[in-house]
Order: sequence, then C-alpha cells, then structure tokens
Amino acid sequence: MARKRRPKHKPKPPKLKQETEVSFKFPMLHPDILKAVEGHILPPEFNMEDAGFDKKYPTHVMGRFACGNEDCPKKAWFSMKVAIVIRRYPGNRYNAVVFNQRCDSCKRLGTLTLDNDSYVERVAYRLKKWAGVWMAVPEYRGRTGPPHMCALCEGCKRGVCQQGKFPWSDD
Repeated sequence: MARKRRPKHKPKPPKLKQETEVSFKFPMLHPDILKAVEGHILPPEFNMEDAGFDKKYPTHVMGRFACGNEDCPKKAWFSMKVAIVIRRYPGNRYNAVVFNQRCDSCKRLGTLTLDNDSYVERVAYRLKKWAGVWMAVPEYRGRTGPPHMCALCEGCKRGVCQQGKFPWSDD
C-alpha cells in the first residue's frame, strides 16, 4: 500500500515582539569605534551610565524599523534621520544614545535595526573632533529619505533631536 506524503508546511516566521524601549545603547559596537579612532586618539571606554557627562552632541544615524503590531498595515520603514546624542565623560569615556521612532500608521514603537556603519562613522567623528583632531566636515549628499516626523520621533519628544524645533549642542 502506497503511503501518502504530507505536504511540507513552511514554518511561520516568529512573531515580532512589541517594542517597549524608547532609546538604546550599543556597547557591542564599541570595538568598531575603537578601530575607527585608532591612530587618532587614545582608545576611549564605553560608559553605560547616563549622568556625569561634560559634553553632548545631537546628530542622526540611519536605521530600519519594523512594526510589531500584527494588525498594522505598515510592516516596516527606513529612516535617514534616527536621533542620536553622543556624550563625553571625564576619563576618556563616552556613550551614544539612539532614540526610537513610532509607526506612522498605528503609533506604536518600532523595533530598530541600526545602520551600524552610520553609527560608527558619526560617533568616531565626534570623538576625534572633541579630542582636537582636525577633519573636514563629511558630506552626506545623495542620500535622501522621507521627511522627518517629529511627532513620531522619541528624540524630538525629549528635546534631543537635531530635526526638532529646539536643536541644541554643547560643541
């Protein structure tokens, strides 16, 4: 008797968890920062603490966001303007806080996939600049994206986004 074969079912993709974080730190990219500043400045240390910084600088990086709301028609978006604030601490330490964005369809927090290259480039540039290394200002022409929406940017809501109504810097 011939045996019937069961149809192979594709496994369902894992459900995306609903994001709850409004900001992120990426200490796992510290080795890349060290490579980027090598030969220019003393190797800095990554600092997980938030208090005690002596300088801060807002800028932006790039990233992709996914919406974890299964009922939302918008599944993902890309942003050229993801808010980040880079902070310098005494003792040759630094950190960088990257701020989340909300889905323009359902208003829930997105799940960020950071563009690591833009993060490393921006953080390393700022650390070298603070250390007194002369560099030409990088040009970022040619890369465009959708307009920045302050109402959906957690950096704007906290007054730390360059694109917001009240940009600031201690530089």
